[in-house]
Amino acid sequence: MTSLDRIEKQVVLRAPVERVWRALTDIQEFAQWFGVKLDQPFAPGRAITGSFEGGFDQDEIARYQASLGLQPAAIRQPLPHEVFCTVERMEAPRVFSFRWVPFGIDAECDPEQEPTTLVEFQLETVPEGTRLTITESGFERVPAHRRERAFMMNDGGWAAQADNIRRHVEGA
Repeated sequence: MTSLDRIEKQVVLRAPVERVWRALTDIQEFAQWFGVKLDQPFAPGRAITGSFEGGFDQDEIARYQASLGLQPAAIRQPLPHEVFCTVERMEAPRVFSFRWVPFGIDAECDPEQEPTTLVEFQLETVPEGTRLTITESGFERVPAHRRERAFMMNDGGWAAQADNIRRHVEGA
């Protein structure tokens, strides 16, 4: 049986830890690989607002959900300057974490009421450069009617974001 509580992705980046740390924690760099323009710098305890550039394609997301065996569900376009996350920890250059509403664009999600998951980025020096481990946990708290969809959408999202940050820091 597959657990729907924790997502973990690892990628080895051909870049030093300090370079990866900057890509994760500098909001201009974060915007380039993640796709959200943030309104204020990351700082522990701070709620960070931002805007997704270009919005989300409902039909494309529905096709992706169907490819995962999910019943496609409607999405809501995030409002500009909506809360993106709340920063938990910043321990340069090894650990960066925040809380957010998983798959918060789900039309069935109430971002004001929904419990958050914890996203952690851990960086480790390895001979090839940096091992980045991305973990998102706490899906067991997501309402049952959304849990599987939020988990599967974020699982695919983190696979894509691991590739995005790799291309960003390696200059590919």
